[in-house]
Amino acid sequence: MKHGKKYNESAKLIDRSKLYDSEEALALAVKSATAKFDETVEAHIRLGVDSRHADQQVRGAVVLPNGTGKNVRVAVFAKGDAADAAAAAGAEIVGAEDLLAQVQGGMLDFDVCIASPDMMGLVGRLGKVLGPRGLMPSPKAGTVTPDVAKAVTEAKAGKIEYRLDKTNIIHCPIGKASFGAEKLVENFNTLMDAIVKARPAALKGQYIKSCVVATTMGPGVRINSAKYGA
Repeated sequence: MKHGKKYNESAKLIDRSKLYDSEEALALAVKSATAKFDETVEAHIRLGVDSRHADQQVRGAVVLPNGTGKNVRVAVFAKGDAADAAAAAGAEIVGAEDLLAQVQGGMLDFDVCIASPDMMGLVGRLGKVLGPRGLMPSPKAGTVTPDVAKAVTEAKAGKIEYRLDKTNIIHCPIGKASFGAEKLVENFNTLMDAIVKARPAALKGQYIKSCVVATTMGPGVRINSAKYGA
């Protein structure tokens, strides 16, 4: 694969054979962010689980202490007082049957979808639309809840969902390059702590196989995951 001049210059800063401490790795990632926009920093964690087995699923949500740096647009399925509370908490879109019709019509101008439990019969009809985009509300992610106002506040504050893809890797944004290494390390450690706590009881052997951090346009930096004791 051919890379651009800036990528190749950044790659020279990184020893591909080395496992870095998270502090040094994220400092290198920030240094490699040379694009004209504020690059997102992502963590990619490969786990020693088999996602084909129900008892080895890893999924949850965590609020990053320094947020994600992204303006999160929130849609909420709720009625009555819950709808009013969601709107007061800052949700951009609130509705019930009317919102269902909008989404069925192709309106997907939101990053997080939250629903009160009584709305899930309605929201379930949108599984084929929201599911593939990772937007389907879920109790495990805290996006199906009677306290929709709290869920909206957390989403705005930088709550992210982590879950396995088909290759048993978790991909999560942990902030922007402009945050600096210190804030990114805080976010990264918070994410890793949550993933370690979510270790399936059925798993035998090594849990965290590898971990890489990278900016949107930059090279990956490998992190020594041994310190996380998994």
